[in-house]
Amino acid sequence: MNDDPGALSARIDRTNELLQRMLAEVAKTPSTHAIFVDAGYLYAAAGRLVAGTEDRRAFDLDAEGLIEALIDRARTIFADSRLLRVYWYDGARRRIHTAEQQSIAELPDVKVRLGNLNANNQQKGVDSLIRTDLESLARHRAISDAALLGGDEDLVSAVEAAQGYGARVHLWGIEAPEGRNQAEPLLWEVDSQRTFDLDFFKPYVSRRTAAYEAVGTRPTREDVRFVGAQIAAKWLAARGRESLVELLPGHPYLPGSVDQDLLVEAEGLLQYSLRGQADLRRALRDGFWEHLQAQY
Repeated sequence: MNDDPGALSARIDRTNELLQRMLAEVAKTPSTHAIFVDAGYLYAAAGRLVAGTEDRRAFDLDAEGLIEALIDRARTIFADSRLLRVYWYDGARRRIHTAEQQSIAELPDVKVRLGNLNANNQQKGVDSLIRTDLESLARHRAISDAALLGGDEDLVSAVEAAQGYGARVHLWGIEAPEGRNQAEPLLWEVDSQRTFDLDFFKPYVSRRTAAYEAVGTRPTREDVRFVGAQIAAKWLAARGRESLVELLPGHPYLPGSVDQDLLVEAEGLLQYSLRGQADLRRALRDGFWEHLQAQY
């Protein structure tokens, strides 16, 4: 029995209406991105670039400051997108967090995922963790873009898995003093490539020499918080409320340039190095933000 032409036309119109409504909802849904950091690659490549060594024991990495700088850069690259979170992949004996890894895990919008660390201090299982997360997030449409900071050829399968579900994967790399520090097959598979240079990493990597050792009495968190508020007052007086309005939406993160100026000025006032002092740097930023928010 043939359908009545009028009824068929009504069903088609209804279907088109539903499709248009669905497309309108999709258009209103903001894009979402996540940052995936292979810490083994990061420490080795950044250490080689800035400190001249891949040995973690020979230099300090300000992971908190660097993560904020990466978030700030992603905010610029993915201008119409919101951050889901930063995934930080590292190795640890028996997958038990070190003090440094615990400090990173406590940062806002950061998820630490641990593979194992064997007797030769080699990471095991990290690549599979990255693939699992990338594939799962892409499959559930939790992200539209993935920024992957890594270089291992084993990550190719992770990239392919995410792309298979429609996510775009953007490879972030670290400048190599010579040659390449990322596998060519990985470079071929990703949707875009970006390399961060020496100037980007310099503020966050420091060789463990006398020049970087803390001097004097260690200040309390309240001392550092107060200095942060002092610097905020000075910053607001110099920049004005318009700059404050532009800065507030980024809370709790500061643009890389502002964060670095805050650190340098605070060290001068305190006469104490805050490099590698994650708790004190957090107190500094807290004091800075608290003063600014109180003035808004």
